[in-house]
Amino acid sequence: MPSPCPTAAAAARTGAQVLAVDFAPGMVARIAGAGLPNVAARVMDGQALALPDGGFDAVFSIFGVIMFPDWRKGLAEMARVTRPGGRGVVATWQDQGAATFLLLGAIRRRLFPERESRAMPDGVRALGDPAGFTREMVAAGYGTPRIDRVTFDYVLDVALLDDPDTVFGLSPDWVDLSADDRAAVIAEARRMAGGRPVLPIPSTALISVAER
Repeated sequence: MPSPCPTAAAAARTGAQVLAVDFAPGMVARIAGAGLPNVAARVMDGQALALPDGGFDAVFSIFGVIMFPDWRKGLAEMARVTRPGGRGVVATWQDQGAATFLLLGAIRRRLFPERESRAMPDGVRALGDPAGFTREMVAAGYGTPRIDRVTFDYVLDVALLDDPDTVFGLSPDWVDLSADDRAAVIAEARRMAGGRPVLPIPSTALISVAER
């Protein structure tokens, strides 16, 4: 069974002492229950970390801070708790999102070009290009980051389209579609799969590594 927090697990395997934080008690309970070595888990608001200044050698947010209501405060809090000379690592999606969100957006633009899609969260849009990402990391308190672009194929099991709410249900661009529109989206996704059992969705992330 995959770890509920792969970043924490990967860091722990190096022998590091890891603190994993999340605002959701259920997620923290899952992390604590996994019994990962060297990992403590605490419920905490990433926009106001109850942690001392400069207490960590490295601070990571993998597709997390980009979703915060005040994502700039989240970045600033990351920088605050990173020791001088330590590293901050932040991952975001490019501004069209990733995986099934990316697929649904592409299909909507193809089938319903006259309709506007819902905007991605402000953090995703602001950090979705390297220049903007660099500006915001520096404004948060980090030095100029190295930003790498990484593309991977999210693999959609086409059989899941039999219950499309499990595939697209988290997207506001799905919720506002009529039953006929939804049927058209599913038909287009199946057409794109071309009879294959899986549909690869190339998804691009930007990963920023910056020194404090």
